[in-house]
Amino acid sequence: MFDIFKNRLTITGTLTTITALRISAGRSSEPIGSDLPVIKDALGRPLIPGSSFKGALRSRLESFLRGIVGNNRKLVANPAIEDEWSITSKEISDFKETIKNLKPGEKEEQLHKYIVENIDLASHLFGSPWLASKFQVRDLTILPDTWFGQYQERDGVAIDRDTETAADGKLYDFQVVPAGTQFEFQAVVENAEEWELGLLMIGLHQFETEQIPLGGGRSRGLGVVRLEIDNMHWVDVTNEKDPNKTDPNKLLKYLTKLVDNESACTDAKPLKSKWTKALINHLEQKISHPSTESISSGD
Repeated sequence: MFDIFKNRLTITGTLTTITALRISAGRSSEPIGSDLPVIKDALGRPLIPGSSFKGALRSRLESFLRGIVGNNRKLVANPAIEDEWSITSKEISDFKETIKNLKPGEKEEQLHKYIVENIDLASHLFGSPWLASKFQVRDLTILPDTWFGQYQERDGVAIDRDTETAADGKLYDFQVVPAGTQFEFQAVVENAEEWELGLLMIGLHQFETEQIPLGGGRSRGLGVVRLEIDNMHWVDVTNEKDPNKTDPNKLLKYLTKLVDNESACTDAKPLKSKWTKALINHLEQKISHPSTESISSGD
């Protein structure tokens, strides 16, 4: 529930294609041009959807979490299969039935509490059908100085799965963004817990070290990218005595600086270690007190 502002982390940087990048816009119906063009903005320049970056990041972090806590849907869900969500539609419906006689405000409060207490780890940060995402990534737009208006064309062939050879009449070409192209990266996280920020730091480090590819054609070596973070600006207005509440004086001071065009944030880079340690502590608690449900339990 994000009705009270507590903190915000703003991240800016540059994403560079180390190898050619292919994020397809789908098969083209044009008689002339590539069979599989890449996604472009209104001016015909390359574009990386924020959802593509966010999805690749979430997938990598969930693979790490499964290695730590196992295939337990209450801790690491499978977004593709509803029965493997941390909270299914039926469970939401059943819980609503138990609180149907409460007053409207109490209902909302109890439902939110139930969701937060039962949602899987990644969904705390990335969101779920029941919980809004705390992490937003803008569509990554081209840095004009690195774009000269030239796409590359590659040839492909569909493989017949039975014969394991090239299928007749299945030649096609696809478009890629050249290596060395740079995109502007901007992301915001609001009202995150320290362990959630630690999870994000682990994921971003994977992009910084070229460990998470984007787009299609990965088996061909396409999609290798590198993230360079320029700035991480942090504002925290929580009450030191009660982290669940906002400190009015801190918030007023923050808003005053914003209006006066003064710097209202601190550098968050020194906090990365603290957040990562908070994540490790949180996961150690989950390991020592595991949930009883897993995907294989047939719940």
